[in-house]
Amino acid sequence: MNKPLRRIAIFCGFLVLALLVRDNWIQYVQADALQTNTHNRRVSIERYAQPRGDIIVDGKSITGNTKTASSDFKYKRTYTDGPMWAPVTGYASQAFGANQLESIEDGILTGNDDRLFFRNTLDMVTGKPKQGGNVVTTLNAAAQKAAYNGLKARGKGAVAAIDPSTGKILALASYPSYDPGSFAGNSTDVDSKNWTKLLKKNDPNDPTLNRALRETYPPGSTFKVVTAAAALENGLYSSAEEKTDTPLPWIMPGTTTPLPNEGNIPCKNATMRVALQYSCNTVFGKIGADLGKDKMLEEAKKFGFDAEQFTPVRSSASVFSEDMNASQTALSSIGQFNTAATPLQMAMVASAIANNGTLMKPYMVDKLQAPNLDTLEQTDPEKLSQPLSAKNAQILQSMMETVIKEGTGKNAQIPGVTVGGKTGTAQHGVANSKNPYAWFISYAKLADGSSPVAVAVVVEDDQASRDDISGGGLAAPIAKSVMEAVIDSKK
Repeated sequence: MNKPLRRIAIFCGFLVLALLVRDNWIQYVQADALQTNTHNRRVSIERYAQPRGDIIVDGKSITGNTKTASSDFKYKRTYTDGPMWAPVTGYASQAFGANQLESIEDGILTGNDDRLFFRNTLDMVTGKPKQGGNVVTTLNAAAQKAAYNGLKARGKGAVAAIDPSTGKILALASYPSYDPGSFAGNSTDVDSKNWTKLLKKNDPNDPTLNRALRETYPPGSTFKVVTAAAALENGLYSSAEEKTDTPLPWIMPGTTTPLPNEGNIPCKNATMRVALQYSCNTVFGKIGADLGKDKMLEEAKKFGFDAEQFTPVRSSASVFSEDMNASQTALSSIGQFNTAATPLQMAMVASAIANNGTLMKPYMVDKLQAPNLDTLEQTDPEKLSQPLSAKNAQILQSMMETVIKEGTGKNAQIPGVTVGGKTGTAQHGVANSKNPYAWFISYAKLADGSSPVAVAVVVEDDQASRDDISGGGLAAPIAKSVMEAVIDSKK
């Protein structure tokens, strides 16, 4: 070969090598980036080329699909009782993407998950159209309906309900809510209009906010059960009947300010049982100060504070501050200062106490199914932590049951069922200038000793008279209806 031809051959060889390198770079290194690029319309077209699999509750689909009339997206998502289930499903929109379960389990729902590769290949050979799999949830339809309707009657708030023995989420409601089907397509006239309306800036009612998972509220007096658990676990007090060394008034450490109680209630040297029954700020504030920040923080973290939860939808981390002086620790121990909790977090607190001190990891996906209903993945219950011993949990249960029988939680009583609970009215706004939040946490215990449900309810009622706002008055009836729904579904 003469010299010019050899040069040309070498040059062509380099060109072929460059093409091979570039081709492999695109196929393997840039594949994910190109596939998820917002300008790659082919991915979206393929995603909606066949019906999505369904999200299942109690054996029934709460999602569906419908053919589109004039679009290169063949199918779009539909929802049954969309606003009620939006905190669970999220949305899947041709124009605006997806979130929550619709996003997290998109691979299963579209049929693109790697675990469906063999089936998809077989369907391709046989000419059978591609199908999506199903997401089977742990939710209880009756409990969700009771939670949603209860909140709707009040105007704003959230509910979370858990099976204490497994961690299964039974209800997850938020109000105001939205209909994810109203912008599931890609019409510039209808879907865009509904989407723009939904995302209205500075909307205090923000219907897209998942209040059960993403909003943290001051928990008020419901946090006192965490403080009581800390007192028992650290040996500060050993029984519900032991009198506390609590003067009245009690001056917060490092200040000249007395910590006030609500009304004329028997808090001086009250027993733990009486203190929880009447919700004595002085008793639980002093417990927090006596234990100190570190021990209180340790106990709060055992219940799940200061950590995000993944259900698999992410829940915001609840807060118990790490940097506080003694008086701030006292305020935090009664659910004030910087203490903040999601409804899911406070349902976790109630469920751990009901489950004799064992906190199970909360989850809402029971299993993932292939299109032929074969199980691809099953969620097994998992222990998250042990906030308190079985003995101390039973002491705390007896205290919470007194709150229902003789204290501020009487509106949650259920005939033939043992109910334990704690009310709370949490400060809201600068200098408590706005209507407070009404809280209630509870669990139900059946005659056989099992506890099928623990609930947390928070109500933001801007329209109610300030004097009428209480956890027992606004939130407890909602919790009662949710507990009844779960109990009735097991008969």
